[in-house]
Amino acid sequence: MRGTEDCSDFMNSSKFCMDEVCFEGVSGENIQKLKTLNQVIFPINYPERVYNDILACGEISQIAHLRGKVVGGISCRLENTPEGPILYIITLGVLAPYRNLGLGSKLLDTCLDTIRTCLPEVERARLHVQVSNEDAIRFYLKHGFVILETVRNYYIKVKPRDAVLLESKLN
Repeated sequence: MRGTEDCSDFMNSSKFCMDEVCFEGVSGENIQKLKTLNQVIFPINYPERVYNDILACGEISQIAHLRGKVVGGISCRLENTPEGPILYIITLGVLAPYRNLGLGSKLLDTCLDTIRTCLPEVERARLHVQVSNEDAIRFYLKHGFVILETVRNYYIKVKPRDAVLLESKLN
């Protein structure tokens, strides 16, 4: 397993109430937790510059803790486009034992609510999802995102290489 932390703590699950989950903004003090989580969940090893972009966003990116264990996270960056600034969601992931329990929805809602409140000039959120990740595509469609296009050869090191570009209007 990659990363400098022992990931065994990430794999223990049991029943819980959403009240037991704590959300923490990503900062320099906890960025390694997000890196380790992303290495466990995603097939992509994100370069350091991506984590610098995440840190530049402040506490928009979040880590979810349950009983002291990291169980999920959302990471984002702000991008300037000709249409104005957008929120780009880099990753949203929950460890397998904790999926389908509302954590991903809560992470997404917390992130988007923070943007709406703190940065109302950001009117849209976007992200790419691998075309084969039907669960993720359904998740985002359920949360008000729409498919803008399929981007051929978006991914370099994973297959399939194509991605769906999704967007949600925030205001």
